[in-house]
Amino acid sequence: MTMIRPRRSALYMPGSNARALEKAREIDADVLILDLEDAVAPDAKEAARDQVCAAVKAGGYGRRELVIRVNGLDTPWFEADLAAATEAESDAILIPKVSSPETLQRVGTLLEGLWAAPAIKVWAMVETPLAVLDIERIARAARDPRTRLACFVMGTNDLAKETRARFLPGRAPMLPWLTSALLAARAHDIDILDGVYNDIKDEAGFRAECEQARDLGFDGKTLIHPAQVGPANALFAPDEVELTRARAVIAAFSLPENAGKGAIQLDGRMVELLHAEMARRTVALAEAIAA
Repeated sequence: MTMIRPRRSALYMPGSNARALEKAREIDADVLILDLEDAVAPDAKEAARDQVCAAVKAGGYGRRELVIRVNGLDTPWFEADLAAATEAESDAILIPKVSSPETLQRVGTLLEGLWAAPAIKVWAMVETPLAVLDIERIARAARDPRTRLACFVMGTNDLAKETRARFLPGRAPMLPWLTSALLAARAHDIDILDGVYNDIKDEAGFRAECEQARDLGFDGKTLIHPAQVGPANALFAPDEVELTRARAVIAAFSLPENAGKGAIQLDGRMVELLHAEMARRTVALAEAIAA
C-alpha cells in the first residue's frame, strides 16, 4: 500500500493577508491552500505572490501540506506565479479551471523548464462544465509523470455559477458531477477533495455535507474558515467503531486456519479479502493521522 497522506481538511488562506498566513502556522488543518487567485484583488496580486512565497520559504508550518493556488493560465500573472511557487518549493501547486488534459501537459512542460523539484505536485481545480464533461481524460493525465497530477479539488461555487445550479441541502443538482469526478480520480489513483461550504454559521449543514462527501468517498473537504477545520478532521477520520471492526477483520484473516481463504465468517457476516484490504487502508489512515 502506498503511503497515505491525510487530507481531511484543506483550508483556503488569502495570500494578501499577512496576519492570516502567520496564524495558519497554528491551525490544525492537514492542508493549507495559500491563495493567489480568487481571494486576491488584481492590484494586490504581485504583493500577495511575494508574501506567500516568503512565508513558504520561512517554514514553521510543521506537518501541514502547503499548496499555492496560482492564477489561471489565461491571466497575466500565471507564469510569474508558477515560477515563484516553484522556487518556494511548496508541496503542490493548484491550477484553477483545468478543463482539459492539455492544460496539465502544458503546466508539466513549464515546470520542467523551471527545473521544479521532483517532489512538487500539481493539483487541479475541477470547476467548469468542460472539466466535468472531460473528467476521465483529465484524471488519466496523472498516468504521465510529467504532469505531476496528484489531486482534484472540486470548485462547486464556480460550477454553480457556470451551470446555474442551486445550492440545495443534499446537493442533488451536483451529485452527478461529484461522483463523476470521484470515479475518474479513483480510476487513476489520485486524491480528491470536496468543494467549500459557504455558510460559516450553519454548523449542522456543514457537518451534513462533510458526512455526504465522506460517504461518497472523498478524501477531505476544502474550507473557508478555521472553525470548519475541527469538524472536518473528525468526520473524515475513521472513528473507534470503524477502527475496531477493521482490526478484527485483519486479525481474522491472519489466523492460521484462515490462511489462503478468500472469504470467511466473522460475527455472523461474510467477509472477503477485499474487506481486509479496505480494513488495512482504514488502519493505515488512522495511523497516518496519529503520526
